[in-house]
Amino acid sequence: MQKKYFLIMNPGSRGGKSKKLFNTIFRYLEKRNIKYDFQITENLENAKQLSLKANKSGYQNIVAVGGDGTINNVINGFFNKDGHRISNAKMGVIYSGTSPDFCKSYHIPYKNIEQIMETLIAGITTTIQIGKISLCKTYQPDYHNKALNESVQNSELITRFFGCCVNIGLGPMLARKSNSGIRKKLGDFGGTFIALIQTLLTYKASDFLIETDGVRQEIKKMFSLSVGKTRYIASGIKVKNDLIEGDNKFYNLIVQKLELKDVARCLRNIYSGNTFKNSNTMTLEYSKQISIYGNNQSPEVEFDGDPQGYLPCQIEMAGNKLELITERNHVN
Repeated sequence: MQKKYFLIMNPGSRGGKSKKLFNTIFRYLEKRNIKYDFQITENLENAKQLSLKANKSGYQNIVAVGGDGTINNVINGFFNKDGHRISNAKMGVIYSGTSPDFCKSYHIPYKNIEQIMETLIAGITTTIQIGKISLCKTYQPDYHNKALNESVQNSELITRFFGCCVNIGLGPMLARKSNSGIRKKLGDFGGTFIALIQTLLTYKASDFLIETDGVRQEIKKMFSLSVGKTRYIASGIKVKNDLIEGDNKFYNLIVQKLELKDVARCLRNIYSGNTFKNSNTMTLEYSKQISIYGNNQSPEVEFDGDPQGYLPCQIEMAGNKLELITERNHVN
């Protein structure tokens, strides 16, 4: 029996350029006699609903056609709120966005459409762990310095899933600046770099309460906290880590007490992706579960490229892995 593909296609990715790929994709599949169905998304949330529907409808391969936001929402359609898979479907990606961090992380081609399509049709898969995050859908000042289980009503609680990284502190502000159009003018790397410098100049660090594997600590004058599985954080920003697939751990990259004299070294560390020694300004730790308490000065939470909710939040691994179509059958 021939595999059947369901394509979830976002025409708005990369400023609308994604739509130009659609006919090329259709012709390629038809030339190879591949059976497929597709639907055009109305918005990013719609991508999640289409993915959920496709998982329940028995499709063998569900494909995100778009950028990081499309990928994230398609991932979310694979899981129920408890973090368990809805079906045995495989997930594929035809990337048409601006910052291919997910593709780089999991060995998915993203430049050449022929290579992208051949990888998709070959169907080589790897299983990856997916992060689960519980957070607030609205900002509430009363949640300041409170953990998720201390304060949030069920009506305010949302559960989402991510493939790369969660960013707290200046991360949401950086994402908004990067997504505002600067990358169209300066490119992915250049636009994000300029947006990062602008954010560093205006962001006011504050003290955060976090809890890692049950141990509570206060992070003084924290600029950013990145919690993730992959080397790539965003648009050239990366972190070398010791994680291996299946270890149920995240890295926690903390930048704090940053002064002008520290900026060049910090930028060099996060853009080189090389190993660095922990210091008063940058630390890399590992944990299986992390809870970030409410913070009125920087309440937003960003993951996989977009601000998506508010503190407090709790991060852990989803109960099931995701089977992902890649060029390789393992992840480095």
